[in-house]
Amino acid sequence: MKVLMVAYDNDSFLTWFPQGLAYLAKACLNAGHDVEIYQQDIYHYPDSHLTEKLDRDQYDIVIVSVIGGYYQYRKLISLSEAINKSVNRENFKYLIGGHGPAADPEYFLRKTSADFVGIGEGEITIVELLNTIQKGLDFRAVDGIAFMKNGNYIKTNPRELVKNIDEIDYPAWDLFNIDHYSLLRMPGIENKERSFPVLSGRGCTFECNFCYRMDKGFRPRSAKSIIDEINILKERYAISYIIFSDELLMSSKERTRELCEAFIEHNVEVKWECNGRLNYADEEILRLMKKAGCVFINYGIESLDNDTLKVMNKALTKEVITRGIENTLKVGISPGFNIIYGNINEPLEAIDEAVEFLFKYDDHAQLRTIRPVTPYPGTPLFEYAIEKGYLKDIEDFYENKHTNSDLLSINFTKYSDEEVYDKLNWANKKLIDKYIDNQKTSMMKVCDDLYRNKNSEFRGFRQT
Repeated sequence: MKVLMVAYDNDSFLTWFPQGLAYLAKACLNAGHDVEIYQQDIYHYPDSHLTEKLDRDQYDIVIVSVIGGYYQYRKLISLSEAINKSVNRENFKYLIGGHGPAADPEYFLRKTSADFVGIGEGEITIVELLNTIQKGLDFRAVDGIAFMKNGNYIKTNPRELVKNIDEIDYPAWDLFNIDHYSLLRMPGIENKERSFPVLSGRGCTFECNFCYRMDKGFRPRSAKSIIDEINILKERYAISYIIFSDELLMSSKERTRELCEAFIEHNVEVKWECNGRLNYADEEILRLMKKAGCVFINYGIESLDNDTLKVMNKALTKEVITRGIENTLKVGISPGFNIIYGNINEPLEAIDEAVEFLFKYDDHAQLRTIRPVTPYPGTPLFEYAIEKGYLKDIEDFYENKHTNSDLLSINFTKYSDEEVYDKLNWANKKLIDKYIDNQKTSMMKVCDDLYRNKNSEFRGFRQT
């Protein structure tokens, strides 16, 4: 069968490699299907361009996958309109998937006129679905999908997760423009280096109240599987910086130690970054990570208020956060600071604490600001908002409340919206000023080094 997978335009000059699509593409290829990637993400074609392509070329199925978010929701609606306008629409099936549609498949089926929603892990589901379409069989036999039949909503049995994810083949890199994706700049990367994402596992061991995951639990890949993939990327695409893009590489001290020791033993020799947990950020583990090539750890701090951390179910305290950040800086790894505001009954003073904390510890590897918390569909916080009457349903969330990730969708605090916005405005202006001051100081040092030390290695002030 002929499969068209749409990598949608995320309005970014350099965009993230669509790993999910690449894994699905490889599963389809291995099953003998023809796969084409529509790279709107790179070339920024208007949606009408997709309609024209579907009018001109013949496909058996078109696939779009999006995460939850105001931009992704609107983009999915726009793409769906373009797809449904094709004169060939009756000749192909339309499948949507990802965290966005999976949270409420019936709503998204009706909203997009898609034929199917894929729910959960998709590598096995997509192959079974294509086989069922090809043979004209009953779609109810395919686990992990939802569809409409004669106006009735049907959701099949949940897709059983692949227990050993080492068995899942590597993404279909050769179908994508890797030269584009490798240009993405990350903390600690040099201009000449090429970056690329790798999954070290799937899932997370924690259950924060604002986080939505389709699949429960955590399944790690073996160190051998990860190292083999990195070596292929190094050899085939000259990748020298690995972005571990899964939710939590630091799922435990034991797991982190195992991976780092394997990287060192096998001379992997790449820079890398990951998502980490501050309760595992002790000095011994961090020094091992540094030795293994880690240059940046992105931490989900979220709040410095202990009561709010309990409400979030973060399994952290301010003391643990502070100690973990200090350890990270001490060993020479750059920490990433993710802080949000506005969880249930969070005090306004938490923003003051966050600003003070960032002023003290931020090394300015990235510009960091404070965003409002968003109760995405499928999260405990979304269900709380429904229960309290703050939200009617998912349509109310996407059509009325969630207009931008830096604006309040729901105000869970005791303060007015304007009080929250005033405080965020003050805080983020201070953080931006601090970042710019740091950049200025850094450039002044470059000037001194250039003219006082006659630095012949200087490559110019203009940045690209």
